[in-house]
Amino acid sequence: MDNQPKKPIRYWCQDESRFGLKTLTYRVITALGIKPRGLVQWPFEAFYTYGAVEPLTGESFFLIFSHLDSDCFQLFLDEFSQAYPHHLNVMQLDNGAFHKAQKLIIPENIVLLFQPAYSPDINPIERVWQHLKKESSWVNFNTLADLQEKICEQLNIIGQKVVASLTGYPFILSALEKLNL
Repeated sequence: MDNQPKKPIRYWCQDESRFGLKTLTYRVITALGIKPRGLVQWPFEAFYTYGAVEPLTGESFFLIFSHLDSDCFQLFLDEFSQAYPHHLNVMQLDNGAFHKAQKLIIPENIVLLFQPAYSPDINPIERVWQHLKKESSWVNFNTLADLQEKICEQLNIIGQKVVASLTGYPFILSALEKLNL
């Protein structure tokens, strides 16, 4: 029999997003017949933000890495596990190959829950990425460090209420309520 006390369960949604120097263009309002104008740059330099959000509370955890692979994902899992050691953390994520790499060592307090293939719409953290990218649209950054500083600033400002509002899908909140989580 297992004599260890049960850890409270928390439900997280995890994903990664690329942020680069190529200008993000979004729709803008102009007068009828007037085409929007803006400066666009095309360099292909980027970094990746790995994140996990808890739709129930809006709590979030983000790390920035230079690339996307199983080594970086392992570091993300290890840091996340250390940040939330007293909980069993169920983490919804996509089916990226690096999420299932043989060499991954999943921490004991994390359970990976893979969503169906080709269904990014059901992962609420996608809306956080949209929010961050919209905030930095039509802005040209001189260096990756400038862009990274802007993203970090936005992540610090966003707050739990906004994250909960963006990620609190009714079907997830309803399921968590029924499970008493």
